[in-house]
Amino acid sequence: MSLRHALLGLLTSRSASGYDLLKAFETSLANVWPATQSQVYGELGKLSAEGLIDVTAEGPRGRKEYSITTNGRTELRHWLVEVEPERVRRSSMLLRVFFLDTLDPAEARAYLAAQAEAAAGMHAGLRAVEADVPWDDSPLSVYGRVALEYGLRLAQMQREWAEWAAEQVAPPA
Repeated sequence: MSLRHALLGLLTSRSASGYDLLKAFETSLANVWPATQSQVYGELGKLSAEGLIDVTAEGPRGRKEYSITTNGRTELRHWLVEVEPERVRRSSMLLRVFFLDTLDPAEARAYLAAQAEAAAGMHAGLRAVEADVPWDDSPLSVYGRVALEYGLRLAQMQREWAEWAAEQVAPPA
C-alpha cells in the first residue's frame, strides 16, 4: 500500500483537510501503514500537482480542504484492481529462528517467549483500538473492522506459534 493511495481512499467518502486526514491515519490506518505529518502534507502537495485531488476550500492559517478528482478515483481503482499487493517475505524475527541452535536452549526458548509476549502485546493493543474506536456503518469503519480482525487473528497465531516453537527447543541435557 502506498501513502498516496491511502489518502485517495480516505478522500473518496468526503473532502478533508490535511489535519483531518492525519487524524484518520492515527485512529485507523496507522496500524497497517503509519505516516507522519510531513509525509501526509508532502503527499497531498504531490497529489494536487498531479491533478488527483483538488483544493476545494481554504480557511484561516492556510488550512486547505481536499477532494478527490475523477482522475484520482481512476488511479485508486487502478491500484485496487490491477496492481498486485506486495507480499512481505522478509522477517528478521523468523531469520533468527534458523540460527537459534547457536544459542543455548534456554536462550533460544527465551527468544521465542519474547516473540510470544510481543505478539500478545500486539493483540492487546489491537483490542484497545477495537474498544476505543467509535465504530459506525461508514465504509472506513466497516472495512477497518475487517482489517482489525486480520490483525487480531495474525497476532493470536503468532503468539501460539511462538509458544509451540519454544516447546520444540531441546531441553538442556
